[in-house]
Amino acid sequence: MNEKVAVATVRGVAYFHIVNMLKKHDISFVSLVPGVLVPSEVEVVITTPEERHLVGFDQVLVFCGVEDLDSLLNATKRLMLGKQAYKRIVIGIDPGGAIGLAVIADGKIIEQETCYSSDQVVFSIQKILKSVNYNLTRVTVKIGNGVAVYSDLLRELDCVLPVQVVLMVVDEAGTNRPLKEHSRSRRHISSAIHIAGRLGNSVHRRPMIAASHTTQ
Repeated sequence: MNEKVAVATVRGVAYFHIVNMLKKHDISFVSLVPGVLVPSEVEVVITTPEERHLVGFDQVLVFCGVEDLDSLLNATKRLMLGKQAYKRIVIGIDPGGAIGLAVIADGKIIEQETCYSSDQVVFSIQKILKSVNYNLTRVTVKIGNGVAVYSDLLRELDCVLPVQVVLMVVDEAGTNRPLKEHSRSRRHISSAIHIAGRLGNSVHRRPMIAASHTTQ
């Protein structure tokens, strides 16, 4: 047994959603009854608010509903790496008809996918950054300039991402390296990983806009 995650709940609906999340992301786990001794190999236990008091463990995450799954997944991955918070997150984007996306946190790839629209890219990045504390974590988004549409995606990211996020444009030349496997989506992800690792030019972010007060 070498699973780093334990699911400790006897509540059927919660167990179903937690387990589906873990399986979808290829995270192995062990199932426990709340109150049972947690195996020494486990790094994080996931339970429910009602059963939290039964789990005698330091690193416990609480499932609060389906809308909380993205944050729960991000926290699970972080604690599996032994991190209370990441120091740096770098997101690489390979734009085009199919868009490669790679997320690297403190040197480890924690997320990678192929997107098929700018909306999907923005949604995926927002999910990843949803629970980030910008006082503890520096976030940089790097986008390749290999196709003209990169500028449209860049403007969209500038509009929706917090101003604490650094945006950079990276020269994409040489990032499209041939792979042994002939998966187009895999090539875009590989390019995104290379883009994340390159130096680029910082983009001037939009100014912060003070909240306006509407009069009735």
